Amino acid sequence: MTAIRGSFRSRTVGVLAVAAALVGAVLTTADVATSAPAPAAAPARVATPAKPTVVLVHGAFADSSGWSRVAGRLLEAGYPVLAFSNPLRNPVGDGEYLRQFLATVPGPVVLVGHSYGGAVITNGATGSPNVKALVYVAAYAPAEGESLAAANELGGGHTEVADHLDFRPYPGAPEGDGDATIRLDAFHRLFAQDVSRREARFMGVSQRPAAVSTLFAPSGPPAWAEIPSWYLVANQDRIIPPEAERAMAARAGATVTSVDSSHVPMVSHPKVVTRLVLRAAASS
Repeated sequence: MTAIRGSFRSRTVGVLAVAAALVGAVLTTADVATSAPAPAAAPARVATPAKPTVVLVHGAFADSSGWSRVAGRLLEAGYPVLAFSNPLRNPVGDGEYLRQFLATVPGPVVLVGHSYGGAVITNGATGSPNVKALVYVAAYAPAEGESLAAANELGGGHTEVADHLDFRPYPGAPEGDGDATIRLDAFHRLFAQDVSRREARFMGVSQRPAAVSTLFAPSGPPAWAEIPSWYLVANQDRIIPPEAERAMAARAGATVTSVDSSHVPMVSHPKVVTRLVLRAAASS
């Protein structure tokens, strides 16, 4: 029995010695880790400036779907895009609606308007500090107090669209006012002659009407007087005379380019329109 106890005592002492050695090794390793210098901090990354949001504003006799080819290209290029639904009631009121919309968009904005949408961005960008550039695509850029009917006469051009309109009532319309759309038998020839008949047929039946009074209401203070602008003239436009487009672009001091297009270059020449918007965005 004495021998067994002695053997047990000897083994216990050995185990304790090994445990003590292990604890010492762990403590030594911890001391080394604690005293080791901290790794060098990773170099700070330089933040890439955010790209401006492109807000697309359609005109009369159209809707936001007309921007689909341009919007797709802008999105592929990494730009945030929003398509604004235009009420088509009057330039100043629609401009105020757009101004309130723009106040919800964070960061800088490039504002793009087609046709009557140009009158809306002209009004809506006034007092909108985040708008850094205006892009007019075959669009109205009226002066203060000027109506769109008067703007059509700039440069001595002529449009026959007023002879090919259908009129319908709308709730709350002032006396003598109503909604206007282009007659379907004239839509392709006047609005989109360089678009396929099949596509133009759908554009015609889906057009959004505009109040007749939009043509005669005076415009407010123009944003183009303070904000840099770009203008795409549609040389074959049969809605807004190309002569009037050139006159408005010159008056606004816009950077001007042109394309042999109908009134809807964003549909028939989306690459040209996208390039112009990207130029404006790069300069904003």
